[in-house]
Amino acid sequence: MTKFDEATQAIRVDDATYDVCLDDAYSIGGPLNGGYLLATVLRAVVDASPHAHPVSTSAQFLRVPRPGPATVRLTPLKAGRTAAMTRATLTQGDESFIEALVTTATLDPAAVPDWSDGPSAPMPGLAACVPLPVPKTESNMNLGAQVEMLFDPPTIGWLAGEPTGRPECRAYFRMAEPQDPDPYVIALAVDALPPVVFSAGARGWAPTVELTWHLRALPAPGWLTLIGGGRLISDGWFDEDVEVWDSAGRLVAQSRQIARVGRG
Repeated sequence: MTKFDEATQAIRVDDATYDVCLDDAYSIGGPLNGGYLLATVLRAVVDASPHAHPVSTSAQFLRVPRPGPATVRLTPLKAGRTAAMTRATLTQGDESFIEALVTTATLDPAAVPDWSDGPSAPMPGLAACVPLPVPKTESNMNLGAQVEMLFDPPTIGWLAGEPTGRPECRAYFRMAEPQDPDPYVIALAVDALPPVVFSAGARGWAPTVELTWHLRALPAPGWLTLIGGGRLISDGWFDEDVEVWDSAGRLVAQSRQIARVGRG
Protein backbone atom coordinates (compact mmCIF):
# COMPACT_ATOMS: atom_id res chain seq x y z
CA MET A 1 0.00 0.00 0.00
CA THR A 2 1.42 3.39 -1.01
CA LYS A 3 1.17 6.55 1.09
CA PHE A 4 -1.54 7.79 -1.25
CA ASP A 5 -3.51 4.54 -0.94
CA GLU A 6 -3.29 4.84 2.84
CA ALA A 7 -4.27 8.53 2.81
CA THR A 8 -7.41 7.77 0.77
CA GLN A 9 -8.34 4.55 2.55
CA ALA A 10 -12.04 4.09 3.36
CA ILE A 11 -12.90 1.62 6.13
CA ARG A 12 -16.35 0.01 5.94
CA VAL A 13 -18.54 0.47 9.01
CA ASP A 14 -21.75 -0.81 7.42
CA ASP A 15 -23.37 -0.92 3.97
CA ALA A 16 -23.85 2.87 3.90
CA THR A 17 -21.06 4.21 6.11
CA TYR A 18 -17.27 4.41 5.76
CA ASP A 19 -14.70 5.94 8.08
CA VAL A 20 -11.85 7.94 6.51
CA CYS A 21 -8.98 10.04 7.86
CA LEU A 22 -8.19 13.18 5.87
CA ASP A 23 -4.45 13.68 5.56
CA ASP A 24 -2.84 17.14 5.92
CA ALA A 25 -0.13 15.96 3.51
CA TYR A 26 -2.55 16.93 0.70
CA SER A 27 -3.14 20.49 1.86
CA ILE A 28 -2.70 23.49 -0.46
CA GLY A 29 -1.85 26.33 1.88
CA GLY A 30 -4.38 25.27 4.50
CA PRO A 31 -7.38 23.74 2.68
CA LEU A 32 -7.16 20.14 1.49
CA ASN A 33 -6.94 19.59 -2.26
CA GLY A 34 -10.35 18.89 -3.80
CA GLY A 35 -9.11 16.04 -5.99
CA TYR A 36 -7.63 14.31 -2.95
CA LEU A 37 -10.97 14.62 -1.14
CA LEU A 38 -12.80 13.15 -4.13
CA ALA A 39 -10.36 10.24 -4.34
CA THR A 40 -11.14 9.45 -0.70
CA VAL A 41 -14.91 9.60 -1.28
CA LEU A 42 -14.59 7.43 -4.40
CA ARG A 43 -12.78 4.70 -2.48
CA ALA A 44 -15.92 4.23 -0.40
CA VAL A 45 -18.30 4.44 -3.37
CA VAL A 46 -16.41 1.83 -5.41
CA ASP A 47 -16.01 -0.50 -2.45
CA ALA A 48 -19.80 -0.55 -2.00
CA SER A 49 -20.56 -0.77 -5.73
CA PRO A 50 -21.01 -3.90 -7.87
CA HIS A 51 -18.79 -2.16 -10.45
CA ALA A 52 -15.07 -1.48 -10.35
CA HIS A 53 -14.55 2.05 -11.66
CA PRO A 54 -15.89 5.59 -10.98
CA VAL A 55 -16.73 6.69 -14.54
CA SER A 56 -18.56 9.92 -13.68
CA THR A 57 -18.41 12.13 -10.58
CA SER A 58 -20.15 15.43 -9.94
CA ALA A 59 -19.34 17.07 -6.62
CA GLN A 60 -20.46 20.19 -4.78
CA PHE A 61 -17.91 21.54 -2.29
CA LEU A 62 -20.06 22.90 0.52
CA ARG A 63 -17.41 23.70 3.11
CA VAL A 64 -13.69 23.17 3.74
CA PRO A 65 -13.13 20.00 5.81
CA ARG A 66 -10.40 19.73 8.43
CA PRO A 67 -7.62 17.14 8.36
CA GLY A 68 -8.54 14.23 10.60
CA PRO A 69 -11.39 11.74 10.99
CA ALA A 70 -14.42 12.04 8.68
CA THR A 71 -17.25 9.87 7.41
CA VAL A 72 -18.52 9.03 3.95
CA ARG A 73 -22.25 8.25 3.89
CA LEU A 74 -23.69 6.49 0.84
CA THR A 75 -27.19 6.42 -0.61
CA PRO A 76 -27.59 3.90 -3.46
CA LEU A 77 -29.78 5.32 -6.23
CA LYS A 78 -29.62 2.54 -8.83
CA ALA A 79 -27.67 -0.66 -9.43
CA GLY A 80 -27.85 -2.04 -12.98
CA ARG A 81 -25.87 -4.54 -15.02
CA THR A 82 -23.72 -1.87 -16.69
CA ALA A 83 -23.81 1.04 -14.23
CA ALA A 84 -24.68 1.98 -10.67
CA MET A 85 -25.45 5.44 -9.27
CA THR A 86 -24.71 6.53 -5.71
CA ARG A 87 -25.04 9.72 -3.69
CA ALA A 88 -22.03 10.19 -1.40
CA THR A 89 -21.69 12.74 1.40
CA LEU A 90 -18.46 13.56 3.21
CA THR A 91 -19.23 14.63 6.78
CA GLN A 92 -17.43 15.69 9.94
CA GLY A 93 -19.60 15.78 13.02
CA ASP A 94 -23.07 16.95 12.03
CA GLU A 95 -21.90 18.97 9.00
CA SER A 96 -21.74 17.96 5.34
CA PHE A 97 -18.68 19.12 3.40
CA ILE A 98 -18.99 17.44 -0.01
CA GLU A 99 -22.08 16.15 -1.81
CA ALA A 100 -21.30 13.94 -4.80
CA LEU A 101 -23.24 11.94 -7.37
CA VAL A 102 -21.13 9.07 -8.66
CA THR A 103 -21.71 6.63 -11.51
CA THR A 104 -19.68 3.43 -11.38
CA ALA A 105 -19.15 0.92 -14.19
CA THR A 106 -16.51 -1.62 -15.17
CA LEU A 107 -14.18 -0.47 -17.93
CA ASP A 108 -12.35 -2.87 -20.25
CA PRO A 109 -8.58 -2.27 -19.94
CA ALA A 110 -8.13 -3.60 -23.49
CA ALA A 111 -10.75 -1.32 -25.06
CA VAL A 112 -9.65 0.54 -28.22
CA PRO A 113 -11.33 3.89 -29.08
CA ASP A 114 -13.67 3.90 -32.07
CA TRP A 115 -12.62 7.55 -32.55
CA SER A 116 -10.50 9.97 -30.55
CA ASP A 117 -9.51 13.60 -30.96
CA GLY A 118 -6.03 14.82 -30.04
CA PRO A 119 -4.97 17.05 -27.15
CA SER A 120 -6.45 20.55 -27.20
CA ALA A 121 -2.99 22.16 -26.84
CA PRO A 122 0.58 21.11 -27.71
CA MET A 123 2.89 19.92 -24.97
CA PRO A 124 6.72 20.04 -25.12
CA GLY A 125 8.80 17.03 -24.13
CA LEU A 126 9.64 16.24 -20.52
CA ALA A 127 13.14 17.66 -20.86
CA ALA A 128 11.76 21.08 -21.78
CA CYS A 129 9.44 21.29 -18.74
CA VAL A 130 10.23 22.57 -15.25
CA PRO A 131 9.03 22.01 -11.67
CA LEU A 132 7.57 24.67 -9.43
CA PRO A 133 9.91 26.16 -6.79
CA VAL A 134 9.93 24.26 -3.50
CA PRO A 135 7.48 26.10 -1.20
CA LYS A 136 8.46 27.34 2.25
CA THR A 137 7.53 24.98 5.07
CA GLU A 138 5.30 27.56 6.75
CA SER A 139 3.20 27.90 3.57
CA ASN A 140 1.54 24.52 4.30
CA MET A 141 1.64 23.76 0.57
CA ASN A 142 2.11 20.07 1.29
CA LEU A 143 0.59 18.61 -1.88
CA GLY A 144 3.76 19.36 -3.85
CA ALA A 145 5.72 16.83 -1.81
CA GLN A 146 3.25 14.06 -2.70
CA VAL A 147 3.33 14.53 -6.47
CA GLU A 148 5.89 15.23 -9.16
CA MET A 149 4.86 17.80 -11.77
CA LEU A 150 6.82 19.29 -14.67
CA PHE A 151 5.24 22.37 -16.25
CA ASP A 152 5.19 23.84 -19.73
CA PRO A 153 7.25 26.97 -18.85
CA PRO A 154 5.04 29.72 -20.38
CA THR A 155 2.02 28.51 -18.39
CA ILE A 156 3.77 29.23 -15.07
CA GLY A 157 5.20 32.57 -16.21
CA TRP A 158 2.99 34.18 -13.56
CA LEU A 159 5.60 33.11 -10.97
CA ALA A 160 7.98 35.67 -12.48
CA GLY A 161 5.28 38.27 -13.04
CA GLU A 162 4.86 37.27 -16.69
CA PRO A 163 1.43 35.59 -17.06
CA THR A 164 0.42 34.63 -20.59
CA GLY A 165 -2.80 36.64 -20.24
CA ARG A 166 -5.10 33.67 -20.82
CA PRO A 167 -6.35 30.97 -18.40
CA GLU A 168 -4.15 27.94 -19.06
CA CYS A 169 -1.80 25.48 -17.39
CA ARG A 170 -0.07 22.36 -18.71
CA ALA A 171 2.08 19.80 -16.92
CA TYR A 172 3.30 16.23 -16.71
CA PHE A 173 2.12 14.49 -13.53
CA ARG A 174 2.93 11.42 -11.48
CA MET A 175 2.97 10.48 -7.81
CA ALA A 176 6.22 11.22 -5.95
CA GLU A 177 6.17 7.70 -4.52
CA PRO A 178 6.39 5.19 -7.40
CA GLN A 179 2.82 4.17 -8.24
CA ASP A 180 1.10 3.35 -11.51
CA PRO A 181 -1.81 5.72 -12.16
CA ASP A 182 -5.27 4.38 -11.34
CA PRO A 183 -8.73 6.03 -11.12
CA TYR A 184 -7.97 7.48 -7.67
CA VAL A 185 -4.66 8.98 -8.81
CA ILE A 186 -6.57 10.50 -11.73
CA ALA A 187 -9.15 11.98 -9.32
CA LEU A 188 -6.23 13.78 -7.69
CA ALA A 189 -4.68 14.73 -11.03
CA VAL A 190 -7.75 16.51 -12.43
CA ASP A 191 -7.48 19.07 -9.60
CA ALA A 192 -3.69 19.15 -9.19
CA LEU A 193 -2.78 22.04 -11.51
CA PRO A 194 -2.43 25.57 -10.12
CA PRO A 195 -5.67 27.42 -10.96
CA VAL A 196 -5.63 28.32 -14.66
CA VAL A 197 -6.75 31.83 -13.69
CA PHE A 198 -3.21 32.48 -12.36
CA SER A 199 -1.96 32.55 -15.94
CA ALA A 200 -4.53 35.26 -16.68
CA GLY A 201 -3.11 37.45 -13.90
CA ALA A 202 -5.13 36.49 -10.81
CA ARG A 203 -3.60 35.28 -7.55
CA GLY A 204 -4.75 33.79 -4.25
CA TRP A 205 -6.64 30.69 -3.19
CA ALA A 206 -9.29 29.88 -5.81
CA PRO A 207 -11.82 27.61 -4.07
CA THR A 208 -13.62 25.02 -6.20
CA VAL A 209 -17.41 25.24 -5.89
CA GLU A 210 -18.37 22.38 -8.24
CA LEU A 211 -16.26 19.80 -10.08
CA THR A 212 -17.38 17.14 -12.54
CA TRP A 213 -14.98 14.61 -14.01
CA HIS A 214 -15.24 11.54 -16.22
CA LEU A 215 -12.96 8.51 -16.31
CA ARG A 216 -12.73 7.61 -20.02
CA ALA A 217 -10.18 4.77 -19.94
CA LEU A 218 -7.86 2.95 -17.56
CA PRO A 219 -4.41 4.60 -17.80
CA ALA A 220 -1.17 2.99 -18.89
CA PRO A 221 1.79 3.14 -16.49
CA GLY A 222 3.97 6.24 -16.63
CA TRP A 223 3.56 9.99 -16.70
CA LEU A 224 0.15 11.58 -17.15
CA THR A 225 -0.20 14.75 -19.22
CA LEU A 226 -2.53 17.43 -17.85
CA ILE A 227 -3.84 20.13 -20.18
CA GLY A 228 -5.89 22.81 -18.44
CA GLY A 229 -7.71 25.81 -19.82
CA GLY A 230 -10.65 28.12 -19.22
CA ARG A 231 -13.25 29.94 -21.30
CA LEU A 232 -14.52 32.79 -19.15
CA ILE A 233 -13.45 34.85 -16.13
CA SER A 234 -16.30 37.09 -15.01
CA ASP A 235 -17.88 38.56 -11.88
CA GLY A 236 -15.48 36.74 -9.55
CA TRP A 237 -15.97 33.31 -11.16
CA PHE A 238 -13.93 31.23 -13.60
CA ASP A 239 -14.20 27.83 -15.23
CA GLU A 240 -11.41 25.27 -15.63
CA ASP A 241 -11.34 22.30 -18.02
CA VAL A 242 -8.65 19.62 -17.69
CA GLU A 243 -7.79 16.80 -20.08
CA VAL A 244 -5.72 13.88 -18.78
CA TRP A 245 -3.69 11.88 -21.31
CA ASP A 246 -1.71 8.76 -20.43
CA SER A 247 1.76 7.65 -21.56
CA ALA A 248 0.21 5.68 -24.43
CA GLY A 249 -1.34 8.87 -25.83
CA ARG A 250 -4.92 8.05 -24.82
CA LEU A 251 -7.43 10.46 -23.32
CA VAL A 252 -8.16 8.86 -19.94
CA ALA A 253 -10.10 11.61 -18.13
CA GLN A 254 -11.87 14.93 -18.59
CA SER A 255 -12.95 17.42 -15.95
CA ARG A 256 -14.68 20.75 -15.63
CA GLN A 257 -15.01 22.88 -12.53
CA ILE A 258 -16.33 26.28 -11.61
CA ALA A 259 -14.44 28.20 -8.95
CA ARG A 260 -14.09 31.58 -7.33
CA VAL A 261 -11.31 33.91 -8.40
CA GLY A 262 -8.77 34.25 -5.58
CA ARG A 263 -8.38 37.41 -3.54
CA GLY A 264 -4.86 38.76 -3.22
